Amino acid sequence: MVVLALLIVLLAVASYYLAFRRASAWGETQGLKSLPRFHGNFISSWVLLSAFVGWVLATLTFIWLRRTPEALNEAIREELVNSQPMYSLALALIFSSFAFLVIWFSTNPNTAVRRWLESTQRRVMMVAAMVAILTTVGIIASLLFEAYHFFQKIPIQDFLFCTQWSPQTAIRSDQVAAEGAFCVAPLLVGTLLISFIALLVAVPLGLFAAIYLSEYASSRVRTWTKPILEILAGIPTVVYGVFAALIVAPFLKDAGSAWGVSVSSESALAAGLVMGVMIIPFVSSLSDDAIQAVPATLREGSLGLGATQSETIKKVVIPAALPGIVGGVLLAASRAIGETMIVVMAAGLTANMTVNPLEAVTTFTVQIVVLLVGDQEFDSAKTLAAFALGIFLFAVTLMLNYFALKIVREFKEQYE
Repeated sequence: MVVLALLIVLLAVASYYLAFRRASAWGETQGLKSLPRFHGNFISSWVLLSAFVGWVLATLTFIWLRRTPEALNEAIREELVNSQPMYSLALALIFSSFAFLVIWFSTNPNTAVRRWLESTQRRVMMVAAMVAILTTVGIIASLLFEAYHFFQKIPIQDFLFCTQWSPQTAIRSDQVAAEGAFCVAPLLVGTLLISFIALLVAVPLGLFAAIYLSEYASSRVRTWTKPILEILAGIPTVVYGVFAALIVAPFLKDAGSAWGVSVSSESALAAGLVMGVMIIPFVSSLSDDAIQAVPATLREGSLGLGATQSETIKKVVIPAALPGIVGGVLLAASRAIGETMIVVMAAGLTANMTVNPLEAVTTFTVQIVVLLVGDQEFDSAKTLAAFALGIFLFAVTLMLNYFALKIVREFKEQYE
């Protein structure tokens, strides 16, 4: 199998070299419509593309064989399925070899291979853009389709306008269980509460860090401080969750006991504080980039009129960089709303309709995970509720993005 893959790669490299040499020889005796490197890229691109097409066709064939037991004898079918990688690569090698021969004998000095390559690049970029768009459309369509089935079981007014979330339903027809309560309000309150606490931590610290690095810090301090600050964004969220559950939550509980305040062992405050630390790099990095983009002439003009450096920052730099700063804050807010692991480990799974940060709460993402695991059937209201939550969460983040774009367009200034 490895040998076949290497043969395909070697064929692509060899085809480039041979086409390049042949085109160079053509150029010495007669005019070329495209440079030799374009001839090499042309034939090697066809070799790789044909190999990919052969591999896809072989893979689709084996998928069909798995799902159609009567198509072949069982023993033969099992042998083919077990040898799928080798047969797929073999077909890819056959396709690529055939493409090499066809292109080799069909090209000549007058072949416009450069035009074909440029048009192909445009098509590839267009396909890449369409894939991104179609992926988004597919995700939304799948959520809407399953959410529609959920709202056939649970009225939408019960989903939006009540105060209890308890999605426990009977697994079997002979089992006695509650009908379940599917109200999104406790989850919305918990999500907004934890996100608000996180932003209270991340926005001041991140913005002040960005102002210091951009306006006060020397180049030497900035060189080593900014990468260290951005390391926070690369730490796995499960590490933050462990830190919140084992360090921050017990500390808050002990501190509350010392002051006579009852603090739950799993609280929105613990999750929000740690989540705020996690999203600091989102605010600081984007705010720093926005502040750095402010033209130096604005700073110099303000200082030349007699303003101090702090006055220049407050009245000139920050207003000019406001669109970028707002965008960073809303990106951090979206990241906080979508966080799961920290909430599971530090805030718990209890859907409490409360704004008290000292109590346990839960969020959309946590409940989506909970609903999609276990022995519940897929067409049950409990499982389908995950898709309804997904649509609701998508709507919330879409609104955040809409307001971000609106703020950016309203306050954006053009500098020459």
